[in-house]
Amino acid sequence: MVTAADVLWMAETIYLYLPAYLANAAPVLCGGGSPLDGGRTWRDGKPLLGSHKTVRGTLSGIAVGTAVGLIQLAPLRGLLLAVGAIGGDLIVSFFKRRLGMEPGAPSPVADQLGFIVVAVALVSVVPPPPTWERVVAILVVTVPIHFITNLFAWLLKLKKHPW
Repeated sequence: MVTAADVLWMAETIYLYLPAYLANAAPVLCGGGSPLDGGRTWRDGKPLLGSHKTVRGTLSGIAVGTAVGLIQLAPLRGLLLAVGAIGGDLIVSFFKRRLGMEPGAPSPVADQLGFIVVAVALVSVVPPPPTWERVVAILVVTVPIHFITNLFAWLLKLKKHPW
C-alpha cells in the first residue's frame, strides 16, 4: 500500500533532481541556432552530434538547471545536475550518430535515461551523495516522466516527435 509518506518521499526525490529535468527540457524551448559541433564529423564521416544539438540549447540547459539549483539553495548541485543532464544527452546523441540514427529517431532506453544517469553520476561526487534508494527511484520514475513531458511537448508543437 502506498502511503502519504511514500508519495512525499517520491516528490522530494523528484525535487532533488529537478535541475536535471529542467536542464534537459530547456533546449526544447530555448534551443536553435549554431550547431554545437560546428558541423564537424567524426572519423566515420558522420556528424559528431548533429545540427539539432546547438550552442544555445546547451547553454540554456546548463543555465536553467543551475538557476533551479540556486532557487533550491544548492547552486553546485544544480550546476552538476545540469551539466550531467546536458552531457548525458550529448553522449547519447554522439552514439546515435555512430549508429547512423537520424536526429529525433527513437532510442528507447538511451533517450529516457541517458541524461539522468550522467546527472546522477556527476552529482554523486560531492557530499552528500544520493542514497541508492533515491537513485533507483529517480531512474524508475524518469521513464514515465520523460514520456509524458515529451508527449506534451509534441502536442504543443514544441517537438517533431512524441518521444
